[in-house]
Amino acid sequence: MKMYSNGVILLIFLVFMMNESSGSGLSQYPNFKNALNQIHITSLYPKNKNGQTYGSNIYASSPETEPDLILAMGVDGTEGYLLKKDMDGEQPKTPEEAIAIQNSRSPDGWDIPLYDKDGETVIGVFHVGGK
Repeated sequence: MKMYSNGVILLIFLVFMMNESSGSGLSQYPNFKNALNQIHITSLYPKNKNGQTYGSNIYASSPETEPDLILAMGVDGTEGYLLKKDMDGEQPKTPEEAIAIQNSRSPDGWDIPLYDKDGETVIGVFHVGGK
């Protein structure tokens, strides 16, 4: 039995879906984008023992396709990973909340932990923002 890579399976699936859509495009499939993102993430990034994906976000086509742990270099040159949720920070729900978050930030920036690929062991510090 011949084995196919995720890319070949995706291509076959896309051709099938395009034929089925009768020229109306893939937008009629609301979960299609999520399925593509999941295929992209699972085929591109390895997972650690905790099930978190890790690696460089250079190949991410959108924030949704970034790994859980993003490759980065700490302030002292240590290579490690940032938790995506730490990088994304608190997400405002209103314009007023966005302004309040922005005003609460130090002009010098802030530090977030730099992790080993296990996503648990802190191995350094990464500085965000500032000069």
